[in-house]
Amino acid sequence: MAHRLVAGIDVGSTTCKVVLADGPDVVGSAIAATGANSQRTVERLLSGLLADCGRRRAGLACVVSTGYGRRLVRSADQIVSEITAIARGAAALSGRGKPPRTVIDIGGQDSKVISLDEWGILRDFTMNDKCAAGTGRFLEVMARAMEVELDALGSLSLRAEKVLPVNSLCTVFAESEVISLLSRGEEVCDIVAGIHASIAKRVAAMARKVCVAGRVVFVGGPALNAGLRRALEMELGVKLFVPKHPQLVAAFGAAEIAAAGGAARGGAAAADER
Repeated sequence: MAHRLVAGIDVGSTTCKVVLADGPDVVGSAIAATGANSQRTVERLLSGLLADCGRRRAGLACVVSTGYGRRLVRSADQIVSEITAIARGAAALSGRGKPPRTVIDIGGQDSKVISLDEWGILRDFTMNDKCAAGTGRFLEVMARAMEVELDALGSLSLRAEKVLPVNSLCTVFAESEVISLLSRGEEVCDIVAGIHASIAKRVAAMARKVCVAGRVVFVGGPALNAGLRRALEMELGVKLFVPKHPQLVAAFGAAEIAAAGGAARGGAAAADER
């Protein structure tokens, strides 16, 4: 059967991700800050990817959108929830062997834990979308308070000699705690380790609600943070698997859904299941 060129688009609260796939093969991907106009960002990324791959917009068989701003993608033929897209993408990207049974996703504005059955099918999930604690936004605020680059948090945490507790679950109060620790002359490395431990405790509590079993996959941009990954592993008592590009998992899952028979271009967008 001939392959179809498809696109998976994940419009997150902080970044937009686009994956182009031709059958089972990813032919291109792109990430950019969502900005004030997510539709414009999506169109720029999609047009750039098509040009880079020498493809034309008319050759796209199906576009599936997901994420925080999934309904804003006017070119989408189908809309799917983040939960569905992440579960599909994590199962496909977790390598050889048995599918993952637990997926932890930390996004810009929320965090999610997804439970899958032995065939990689969605079984249950829980999410935190009412508070920034335990999310990428929380990390951004803490990095700004300490005047360090967001990308540096992981390596700083790994150099910590102790873990200074950051107890507040409220981002504003946690920021005040961090500023107080800095004023006492505490080492930034130790404060960062405490921040990661705080997030790990919150996410682990969510994970236990849906049961942590089998292979556990960690996705989302914060999965690139080695210090946070270690804190989560210590809190859960398991080894986490992180895909090569963890921030693209939802977009890849959307592309997988499109390739597997999403709505044909020009058809009505499917209703979101959430």
